[in-house]
Amino acid sequence: MNMFMEKAIENANKAFSKNEVPIGAVIVLDGKIISSGFNKREKTKNALHHAEIIAINKACKKLKSWRLENCEMYVTLEPCPMCAGALANARIKKVYFGANDRTSSDHLFEKILTSNRLNHKCEFQQLEEYQESCAKLLTKFFKQNRKS
Repeated sequence: MNMFMEKAIENANKAFSKNEVPIGAVIVLDGKIISSGFNKREKTKNALHHAEIIAINKACKKLKSWRLENCEMYVTLEPCPMCAGALANARIKKVYFGANDRTSSDHLFEKILTSNRLNHKCEFQQLEEYQESCAKLLTKFFKQNRKS
């Protein structure tokens, strides 16, 4: 059991309870959570308020730097292209994610983080033991909202 991914899942459940797409993220530095976030697009009416972006913003403020070079992110879903770009630009060291993005068969996340156009390469790893639980939360959310 990974306590950082568990916290990301806890954040995803907070999003779910607020009728937001249930994605949660935490940023870790030196074995401690320094920031966290969950989707808030509906509440804020802002397309940029993904869990990852919120967590990055908080970490930058806390560290008083846009460079998060020694930080790692744990997120419940493979990041979208916007968030992948933000992760690379923030120079996050490594990203751990739970569920694969089933809507993206072209592996954009991987392509962005390994692009030769970027001078920073962000490592990433799926925590496969969390694939099912993270995916189930998203499926439950979308099934529930389709019935409404």
